[in-house]
Amino acid sequence: MTTTTPVAAPAPTTRSTRRWLALSILALAQFLVVLDASIVNIALPVLGQQLGIDTATLAWVITAYVLAFGGLLLLGGRLADRYGHRRIFLIGTAGFVAASALAGLSVTSEMLLASRALQGASAALLAPAALALLTHLFPETKDRTKALGVWGGVAGIGSAAGVLLGGVLTAALGWQSVFFINVPIGAIVLVAIPLLITRDKSGAHGKLDIPGAATITGALVAAVGALSAIEQVGFAHPLTIGLAAVSIALGVLFVFIERRTAEPLVPLDVFKNRNLTVGNIVMLLIGAAMVALFFALSVYMQAVLGYDALTTGLTQLPLAGALVVVAGLAPSIIHRFGTKPTLIGSLIVLAAGLVWLSFAPSDAQFLTQILGPSLLIGVGMGGAFVTTTQLSVDGVEGGEAGLAGGLINTSQQIGGALGLAILGTIAALRTESLIEAGVGAPEAITRGFSWLFLGTATVAVLGAITAGFVRKN
Repeated sequence: MTTTTPVAAPAPTTRSTRRWLALSILALAQFLVVLDASIVNIALPVLGQQLGIDTATLAWVITAYVLAFGGLLLLGGRLADRYGHRRIFLIGTAGFVAASALAGLSVTSEMLLASRALQGASAALLAPAALALLTHLFPETKDRTKALGVWGGVAGIGSAAGVLLGGVLTAALGWQSVFFINVPIGAIVLVAIPLLITRDKSGAHGKLDIPGAATITGALVAAVGALSAIEQVGFAHPLTIGLAAVSIALGVLFVFIERRTAEPLVPLDVFKNRNLTVGNIVMLLIGAAMVALFFALSVYMQAVLGYDALTTGLTQLPLAGALVVVAGLAPSIIHRFGTKPTLIGSLIVLAAGLVWLSFAPSDAQFLTQILGPSLLIGVGMGGAFVTTTQLSVDGVEGGEAGLAGGLINTSQQIGGALGLAILGTIAALRTESLIEAGVGAPEAITRGFSWLFLGTATVAVLGAITAGFVRKN
């Protein structure tokens, strides 16, 4: 990769003599970020009732987090590169813990929404810095692939655990507990990382690209806002169109600024790294498929099959378990077959599972009609997630590790918002048309989600085609 100021990646011994233990703590912090994306959803009805929050405002409990997180990820990654990965990671973790405590203590909607925005902003510092530290701890390809297997397993556990823990904690301890659970886990991370990873050796150099930071942050916030607006008011609403226009305009301005500044926030040469570019495109597609899938599964199982929140969480454990197992095996699979075949194969398996799931009826039996496709989906996601993350940091210099972490996390967040907005809207329109035609609600919802599952399968196939451009390694 061509960069303006290449910096060699530190050897693992310069950062930690217990790097696998350090990885487990970094993964624990990543677990918090992944968990928070889903655990709050289950608590929303109870939370809204107790705080007196109406349905429209309740959606902002999720949106406030997503806007701050997705909008600030690139800036967070660059701040980590400039001011130190460990330092920014610890600042992000501390902010996340504090914001979680404030959210749990909230007595008004305003306090809760501000806390959620602070959580998202803190996560935007934490997530890219954590991945950058992983690349420093494991510069060798073989060990890094193993480490990313752990990373992928944690993502799978967090995705499923959010639904399960959200139901258990809300029922047993109240909605506040879905936020308070972050505090002790975050405290462990804050104590352990300074003991396991050495201080950052270099401080800030040069000027931070403030115009670039402002424009890309504004563009990403507007983009996520537009995608969220699609779910609320539709494609043609002036709010959606306006936010989309602002996002495009700021994005064009950002590229103009980056081409002319001496020290850009995002050196455009970074995209000459074909594997990094392909990895981010595929992650955007995987994010679209994952978020739409988990949303649809949750609604389908509760609104159609009549499962409660706890049972819904338990039914997703096989999927998560398959994801975790395959993520752990992915390093060996990649070593034997190569990165490109592993990624393409994983995405094809994912697509097959999604197509199979699209045939589930409105009276589906879990063991005979949902378990099988769930396992295939978990296998495909586990292999795809680990391989794609590896591609996103392939050949990245030490001075751009945080940028790479910010890019891949941004791709996943934007992809998730894009998938839910587009595929969710398609499913909703299909359901509405069937109900208007006299079809019963359970059957109409099922057929609508059948289209969504087929849509996610199409997205996975597009990812497999894109993966064909991976440079052989």
